Amino acid sequence: MTLKPQDTPLVSLAGLHSRALDELGLAICAGELAAGSSLTLEEIEERCGISRSVARETVRVLESMRLVVSRRRIGVVVLPESEWNLYDPQVIRWRLDSPDRAEQLSAMVELRAAIEPEAARLAATRATAKEVSALIALSGELWAAGEQGDDDRFLELDVQFHALILRLSGNAMFSRLDGLIGQVLVSRTEHGLVPDRPADVALQLHVDVAGAIQRRDPDAAYGIMRSILVAALDEIDILSVAAERGSLPEESR
Repeated sequence: MTLKPQDTPLVSLAGLHSRALDELGLAICAGELAAGSSLTLEEIEERCGISRSVARETVRVLESMRLVVSRRRIGVVVLPESEWNLYDPQVIRWRLDSPDRAEQLSAMVELRAAIEPEAARLAATRATAKEVSALIALSGELWAAGEQGDDDRFLELDVQFHALILRLSGNAMFSRLDGLIGQVLVSRTEHGLVPDRPADVALQLHVDVAGAIQRRDPDAAYGIMRSILVAALDEIDILSVAAERGSLPEESR
């Protein structure tokens, strides 16, 4: 028997909405609800155990992400992937929770490889002395967290580090990609597509790209950042294959 909101007083409407959104969003991104398939509001209520008002709000959010569209006399229709807002952090998370997560993650790191080296190059010419000082300090904290094996702190600082370089590029469009890149970094960790301990070379490269920006050397900043992302792609490939085989390579344990 499906429980309705009135049967679960301890669950807030916000919590019900979030749960329903996750359930439907993941079902769409994983292909369980294929493009062209449709659901009525009644079916959504029954499937997710929610009220009509929560179902409508959930559909509204999915429509804003271009995952679905409401059509009269048909219902809520799932749109093809070509229509989705692939830059929405929640869509990114759902796609990375799908069975083809490694392929999705590789595509997103390829996008990063096209953007972040250029952001680092621009930062070397545009960032103020105060901003560069903050980046240098952050790179030192990131290196220390990696050396100490503080995984949670390392991830938090890594997200901040890459977001800061995007901002220091002085390009507002680059800066708006911070949520996408942050979600990619978080999802890599959540799905075990990172080594148990960051490689010493990777730690040093983060320090080095900050140093290149400090020296106002745009070519070096570009090259080092690209090296970081090429290494990330290689890690994803190695760890994805290892996960499929049920074992991890020694350096990733």
